[in-house]
Amino acid sequence: MDVHVFRAPIDAPVMTSFGTMTDRPAVLVCLTDEDGVSGWGEIWCNYPVCGAEHRARLAIQVFSPHLLGHSFANPPVASDTLAHTTHVLALQTREAGPLDQVIAGIDGALWDLTARRQGRPLWQVLGAMDAQAVVPVYASGINPGGAVESIREARQAGYRAFKIKIGFDQQQDLATVAAASRALAGNEHLMVDANQAWTPDQAQAMVLALGDFPLQWLEEPMPVDTPTAAWRELAAMSPVDLAGGENFASDEAFAKASDDRILSVLQPDLCKWGGISRCVPVAERVIMAGRRYCPHYLGGGIGLIASAHALAAVGGDGLLEVDCNPNPLRTRLAEPFPRVSEGEMPLPDGPGLGVEPDLEAVSRWQTLHLTETVARG
Repeated sequence: MDVHVFRAPIDAPVMTSFGTMTDRPAVLVCLTDEDGVSGWGEIWCNYPVCGAEHRARLAIQVFSPHLLGHSFANPPVASDTLAHTTHVLALQTREAGPLDQVIAGIDGALWDLTARRQGRPLWQVLGAMDAQAVVPVYASGINPGGAVESIREARQAGYRAFKIKIGFDQQQDLATVAAASRALAGNEHLMVDANQAWTPDQAQAMVLALGDFPLQWLEEPMPVDTPTAAWRELAAMSPVDLAGGENFASDEAFAKASDDRILSVLQPDLCKWGGISRCVPVAERVIMAGRRYCPHYLGGGIGLIASAHALAAVGGDGLLEVDCNPNPLRTRLAEPFPRVSEGEMPLPDGPGLGVEPDLEAVSRWQTLHLTETVARG
C-alpha cells in the first residue's frame, strides 16, 4: 500500500457557507497485488484543510494490517471486512467519517485493480453495456463572486450546466442567482448549493424566493440532521427540486430520502462514504425509485473519474459533478484527462479507471508519502 498526499496552492479560495478552502488537497491510495497489478483510489479530504495527512496515516496505521497479506473474494467483501474490523474503533474515537472515507478510497483502489486484472474498463466491469461510455456533466464549485464570468468560462470549456454556491446572505444569494439565470443560453441549466446553510424557517423563505428562477435543483438547504418532518414540509412546499446525499452515511439514509420523496436528486460521494461497492447499489435503487442519481464530487482526478465510471454503469438521466475551479490535482492525477465537449465527458476505454496519476508532474505539491508492504517467503 502506498498513500500519497498532495496540496496545490490556489489563487482564489473556494467558498462555501461552512468555510473556505485555501488550497486543494488530495489523498491517493495505491494497492498492488502479489502479481504486481496496481489500482488507484482517492480518499475524501476537502475540508478542513488539515485533514489530508491524518487520513493518510489512518490508511497505513489502522487499515493496512487488516488488508495487506489477506485475500478477498471481491471489493465489497474487503470493504465490509474493513468496516467490521474498525467498527468499535469508530465508536471509541468518534472518527466514523475519516474512517469511512479511508475505506471508500481503498474500495476504489480495489475496484480499479480488479478491472485492470480483467483488462477491461471499470464501467464495463460494473455493468455498463455501451461500446463507449459518455456521461453528462455540469460545472460545479462556482463562487458567488464572479459567477457570471465563471459560467462563461465553463461554457467555453464545454459545459452546458452550472452549479453556483449560495447560503451566505439572502439578498446576495438572490442577486447571484438572478445574474446567473440571465447569463444562461437556451440549452443550459442552473443549479444552486446552500451547503446546509439554513434553518427550516430560512429554507422555507428561500425556496419560495428561488421559485422565480429556472433551477434544476436546490442542494442541501438545511443541515443533514434536520428532523425528517421539517424536510418533508420543505419538500412539499418547494417549487424547486431538492437535492442532497453527499453527507449521508448509511444505506438507510438514502432509502428514506428517496422512498419518502423528500429529495428528487440523490448525490452519494463514493470517496466520502461507501466507495463504489456501496454507492453503485444505492444509485441503482435511487433510479428504480424514480429519482435522479447525480454523484457528488469535489476533489482530485482519481475520484472524479471513478465517479464517472459509476454513473456510466448505473445509467439514468443524472449528471456528473465536475469542479470548474483551477486545480492541477484534478487533471494531473488522472492522465490522460478526458475532455468535456457539449456538456458530455467520454470515459477512458483502457483497463480499470483508464487513467494514471502523473506523480512526477505533481511532485512539487506532495506533502507526504507513506508505504506499507508485506514480506513474503
